[in-house]
Amino acid sequence: MAEFENVRSAIGARAARIDEGLRAHMNKVYGTMSVGLIITALAAWAIAGLAVTTDPSQAAGQMQNGTMLTSFGAAIYTSALRWVIMLLPLGMVFGFGAAANRMSAAGAQLFFYAYAAAVGASLSSIFVFYTTFSIIETFFITAISFAALSLWGYTTKKDISGWGSFLIMGVVGILIASIVNIFLASSAVHFAISVLGVLIFAGLTAYDTQNIKNTYVAHAHHGDGEWLEKSAIFGALQLYLDFINLFMFLLQFLGNRE
Repeated sequence: MAEFENVRSAIGARAARIDEGLRAHMNKVYGTMSVGLIITALAAWAIAGLAVTTDPSQAAGQMQNGTMLTSFGAAIYTSALRWVIMLLPLGMVFGFGAAANRMSAAGAQLFFYAYAAAVGASLSSIFVFYTTFSIIETFFITAISFAALSLWGYTTKKDISGWGSFLIMGVVGILIASIVNIFLASSAVHFAISVLGVLIFAGLTAYDTQNIKNTYVAHAHHGDGEWLEKSAIFGALQLYLDFINLFMFLLQFLGNRE
């Protein structure tokens, strides 16, 4: 009987350590993601401020909506350089995946912050096309929705791991449809893509949160601190991408154009 009590106590203590470690792990994930979002927002706002002017004597170009651009703005929004800025985050994600195992936890975190800055540069044009108020409003709506979805994914007892393959197929489908619609320029297709995008990334927010939690619990007993540190960075990247995409699709519904 005494031996049984000792085993039960040991199991209880181990479970308590895992729960405490899980809370710290999720705090690290959300904290890193939040810093990444702040970097993205500041980079986008600063770059847009340098790119736009109201002084005709300083204008070196013009957007289709009539916004006057500085020489810097003309270079990043109307020259071939815009393609580099748009595609750089995608290339960095693939590079991050390929080099992740060779990186230290500190190196992975630094790379994530650099990636967040690159995303900010690629999204800076939203300050040209949408009003600042609508961007801020959409951001807060996204933040509330994201928090609710992520909390549900963390606390639900339902196993939603089966959602993964369908959601990834949905992301691929949206990507293909978006490329096709560049040539079709169909408002109906654009609306459908936006609706599906919101639904898919809402689902991914809950799915990724549960997956991050389950991954930690499955590996916590190994005690590999370096791996857990990097796992938190990877989790932050996943949730960061869910947030950014959810924000962009919602902005297409809620954003007021200049």
